[in-house]
Amino acid sequence: MLYLGCPLWANASWKQSVFTAQCAAADFLPQYSRVFNSVEGNTTFYADPSADTLQRWYNDTAADFRFILKVPQRISHQFNSDGLTQLQQWLSSLAPLAQKLALVHLQLSARTGPEQLPQLGQLVELISQHYRCAVEVRHPAFFDKAQNEIQLHKMLQQFNAERVVIDSRALFAVTATTDALREAQSKKPRVPVHAISFSQTPVLRFIGTDDMQQNRLFYQPWLKKVQQWLDQGKSPFCFFHTPDNQLAPQLCRQFASDLNYSHPCLAPWPCEQQFSLL
Repeated sequence: MLYLGCPLWANASWKQSVFTAQCAAADFLPQYSRVFNSVEGNTTFYADPSADTLQRWYNDTAADFRFILKVPQRISHQFNSDGLTQLQQWLSSLAPLAQKLALVHLQLSARTGPEQLPQLGQLVELISQHYRCAVEVRHPAFFDKAQNEIQLHKMLQQFNAERVVIDSRALFAVTATTDALREAQSKKPRVPVHAISFSQTPVLRFIGTDDMQQNRLFYQPWLKKVQQWLDQGKSPFCFFHTPDNQLAPQLCRQFASDLNYSHPCLAPWPCEQQFSLL
């Protein structure tokens, strides 16, 4: 199965696409989950959801919907002495999502390099005792195709963890002419693309632009790779970004169409259903 989605589900600008025109904020997730079957949950990177909120997320989504949630920034970027304790508490708090939590996403800062590999291994080991783990590295040394990258991969394989693949080439291939582009280029990682998968659930983050033809040019190799993963019986998670994510749903849909994969996002969206009734 292909799990396809955006880096968030709450974007009011999607009332012109994914959501009905009258969609209230409380209905964003239910309507999003009728179009996409996964989401890259950035929200937990910044704030801890309550048990009631997690239960609502569970209730608002279909049985086959899957979340990937990020470890809070205070844990993933600080490496404090009590980091393992904080991580244990946070992992325990996620119980209401049950089987709908497919992976825990450990996104690291560009400062976290090979010197921190022992501490990183402790975090991955702890996460893996509760949920599947996907690690996103940004330090250049972890892309050296040599000792540092090999050691990282050995650690991930030891705990059956996945490495998040980032492809931001499309974003950085254009001149930043808008505030959204400038902000995206200042914040998104610019790292080599290593198409790696260690498990049944590869994770791809494709960071594109608002130019769909430009995006198509850069995701062409992913059509073959994702199809290869599917043919191998894997269930890839693919998340598509645009500078302000206003067009992220359209980018997801274009990819699914070009992949020729029968995904729910190719069915008429709520806004299109509304228009057809007029």
